[in-house]
Amino acid sequence: MLPSSRPRLLTSLTTLLACAAATTTAATAAPTQEDGPKGSRPNILFIFSDDHATDAIGAYGGRLAEVDPTPRIDQLASEGMVFRRSFCTNSICGPSRAVILTGKHSHVNGFQQNGNRFDGGQPTFPKMLKKAGYTTAMIGKWHLGSDPQGFDYWDVLPGQGAYYNPRLKRAEGPRVVEGHCTDIVTDLALEWLEGNKDSDQPWLLMCQHKAPHRTWMPAARHLDLYADSDLPVPDTLFDQHADNSSAAARSEMTIAEHMYLFYDLFVPPVEGADPKKGGSLDASGQRNIDRMTPEQRALWDAAYGPRNAAFRAADLEGEDLVRWKYQRYVKNYLRCVRGVDESVGRLVDWLAANGLDENTIVIYSSDQGFYLGDHGWYDKRWMYEESLEMPFIIRWPGVVPAGGASDALIQNLDYAPTFLEAAGAEVPADMQGRSLLPVLGGDTPDDWRDAIYYRYFEFPGPHQVAKHYGIRTDRYKLMYFHDLDQWEFYDLQEDPDELTNVFGAPEHTARIARLATRLGEMKAEALDAD
Repeated sequence: MLPSSRPRLLTSLTTLLACAAATTTAATAAPTQEDGPKGSRPNILFIFSDDHATDAIGAYGGRLAEVDPTPRIDQLASEGMVFRRSFCTNSICGPSRAVILTGKHSHVNGFQQNGNRFDGGQPTFPKMLKKAGYTTAMIGKWHLGSDPQGFDYWDVLPGQGAYYNPRLKRAEGPRVVEGHCTDIVTDLALEWLEGNKDSDQPWLLMCQHKAPHRTWMPAARHLDLYADSDLPVPDTLFDQHADNSSAAARSEMTIAEHMYLFYDLFVPPVEGADPKKGGSLDASGQRNIDRMTPEQRALWDAAYGPRNAAFRAADLEGEDLVRWKYQRYVKNYLRCVRGVDESVGRLVDWLAANGLDENTIVIYSSDQGFYLGDHGWYDKRWMYEESLEMPFIIRWPGVVPAGGASDALIQNLDYAPTFLEAAGAEVPADMQGRSLLPVLGGDTPDDWRDAIYYRYFEFPGPHQVAKHYGIRTDRYKLMYFHDLDQWEFYDLQEDPDELTNVFGAPEHTARIARLATRLGEMKAEALDAD
């Protein structure tokens, strides 16, 4: 809870937020290069995963970089640019995808939380690229309820999709494909590329993976990866959230209490006992195990059987049990990441083998960040850094300098105008993002944004994360849990792990008031009237 000394400042900030308003519209800068290096419009290969934290990408240099989780994604980064301050507008799967398609905030495009149904009739960047002469394809995880629109070809996973032997749906109807989902999505993407490699039209391919989404089921060839070593443990694994708003303690995403041995970590219950259940339960992995082929199940049991027996024999409790759960979880997560990394390699190698690498923009991103034991958590949803930050790596020969990095503040809101401008297509005035072309050279223009706006809507719901919105600058973050009327403020330079909420500290009073005013302005700019 917030200290009792803060009500006066909180009241004044609430007043500021209620009064602040602005109608500035994000402007799209002129392109730095109209056409690709070969004098034709570039192809666009957009590779998108689910829940891939930057800490699990070597090129970002985070906690897990030392175990080399992503050699092919790192190679892509070395040939292009890494955006180190890349953020989402709403840290949840479906909404992030809707924002990317439309270039508009969740409250504007109508998809605010998982379970909504995307209005496919509204303008999206694939439709606009198609109108501009591009061939368009969407393969993999869609997760928007309605069927894809604006694509010449689509082949998608219904809902969250399954890791093994997934059901897929295309215009002709559904079918089940045997194999591991990451490999299948990659195979289908390569098949589509083969069929379009000789076309005179430029193309957009959105290759979107389920991995590494919960419940973290690796391909058989990766089941022994990291088996003989322990992975680095976050310093905040046992964070008690004493300095957060009450929302943190009320949420349901701790490894200790809400990650299930049976459903998440594949440890069979003892003597058929009913596993613990709750609102954060995800039983999809166990259902998927039941749908495995005999051969797949044999490989799975051979890998996990002896490890599970050793775990039972150890009879762990307390912090030792949490550490074991963390290791099982993060190893499976990184095993799923390795499959995605191999997919990136296969796709990039295909471009090179077919002479298309010089005139194809390759982007690697994910729908949001994810907690890998940080603060004792898994999942996402929060405006805290591990959840807010999403990877964005781009390779565009002749335009993006190899080995570059940018500290410009960007969001998934910016993808649609970027793709459109790179293709030489018109960017609609009502798109709320901004094309990234002005920052692709490595410099940040003076008129670039100085803050980003975030809002999370899904409460009540899985993991019970309270509704909130906020502002992040290059150094500071101000968050407002509006249903609770509670605030958090962090100096990210002094406190990068966001352990000390200094809202109400006298030395920050003036700064917080200025940020609250700017938050109100950005809320109005985003057309967020609620």
